[in-house]
Amino acid sequence: MSKKISAVFELAKKSGAKILDVKFMDFPGLWQHFTTPISLLTEDLFEEGFGFDGSSIRGWQAINESDMIVIPDPSTALVDPFMQPTTLSLIGDVHSPLTKERYSRCPRHIAQKAEAYLKASGIADTAYFGPEAEFFIFDDIRYDQNEHSGYYYVDSVEGTWNSGRDEGPNLGYKPRYKEGYFPVPPTDAFHDMRSEMILTMIDCGLDVECHHHEVATGGQAEIDLKYGPLVATADNMLLYKYIVKNTARKYGKTVTFMPKPLFNDNGSGMHVHQSLWQEGKPMFAGSGYAGLSEMALHYIGGILKHAPALIALTNPTTNSFKRLVPGYEAPVNLAYSRSNRSAACRIPVYSDSPNSKRIEFRCPDPSCNPYLAFSAMLMAGLDGITNKIDPGEPLEKDIYDLSPEELADVPSTPGTLSDALDALENDHEFLLRGDVFTDDVIETWIQYKRENEVDAMRLRPHPYEFTLYYDI
Repeated sequence: MSKKISAVFELAKKSGAKILDVKFMDFPGLWQHFTTPISLLTEDLFEEGFGFDGSSIRGWQAINESDMIVIPDPSTALVDPFMQPTTLSLIGDVHSPLTKERYSRCPRHIAQKAEAYLKASGIADTAYFGPEAEFFIFDDIRYDQNEHSGYYYVDSVEGTWNSGRDEGPNLGYKPRYKEGYFPVPPTDAFHDMRSEMILTMIDCGLDVECHHHEVATGGQAEIDLKYGPLVATADNMLLYKYIVKNTARKYGKTVTFMPKPLFNDNGSGMHVHQSLWQEGKPMFAGSGYAGLSEMALHYIGGILKHAPALIALTNPTTNSFKRLVPGYEAPVNLAYSRSNRSAACRIPVYSDSPNSKRIEFRCPDPSCNPYLAFSAMLMAGLDGITNKIDPGEPLEKDIYDLSPEELADVPSTPGTLSDALDALENDHEFLLRGDVFTDDVIETWIQYKRENEVDAMRLRPHPYEFTLYYDI
């Protein structure tokens, strides 16, 4: 028995676990799980796995070839902080039951292949990713859509729209639109809840850097994790979301990582810091612009060149493009610059230490599947390094204030999910290298998104259309 597997049994015994829970990632980006008695935790489980119906997972198998297995990864074991009775949690990898080969559409497998491709390239041995996810904490969410009606309604005790509501009594201190960054309590009403979130994360082994209120009214928040290797960081992001949502539920609140739930205020992004390392040496530090190496600048070149296609994976919802608009601090301009949050690629300059040299891609949002998004960004950056793609001159102006004539020379992000999917369809060869992504994965992603999201939105009357057009 390996040390990792032995450690799982020791944790189960020490914690007194009665239940085993196995989680895995579906194609669009949600954790799925199933649960068994702890008696089914055997050494054979890490070879044979559990069977399940792959046809019931979004974007996966047809019903006539639905049998699949998930094999737990012993390195992911932890005690679930929310479930009762005591539950041991493991993340699993998806395999074919006939060949035991890894399933090509398993997002975690794609991320593992991206890490392997990086090492095989000789460019570096480790890619570090540091996501900064934002989210909203609401008190109430209601929505419905049918053949004759459609609406949504969100509410928050922090929402400035409730400044005149009779709350018996209304105590005020509600952040105004775009003024939530970041006053102290009592205006920041969710400080204690976020503190409980990060303490739970720490108990589960996550390395937390900070938490704070974000710009928008209505409970927008951010919790930052320390950077880590690609697959581990994607695993951590799923655990992060799980902890945030379940902690909020304990308080009678609800959390959404939807990019743009409020009109006329800032949306939620997930800025992603990235760097490459070789044998413990930071490869992005150098004597070039903003203290970057030539490798780092070429990495930026790859990100900017492929950004329209990347955005189909890093901003993969129709709602993502309600955030990617000018005027709300969203990075819609495909340029790079140091310390400039109006550019798609920012080079942080908080420190001169070589270890801190990194690039930040600011377009992504937290609706993405982190395994796919991180892998795609890495592949774009590596393409830039391999082909020495010049990112052009940095743009050190406030891009939001550029004149129309100046903006004409700055490429912008796609305007809709449909546009981004078209870009991915026309530009995905860089993703196929090393068999990291496959044609089947790309084709299935595009087809799924067009049929289930783009067309679903396109075919339905929008509530605001009645305001615009009912009296025609």
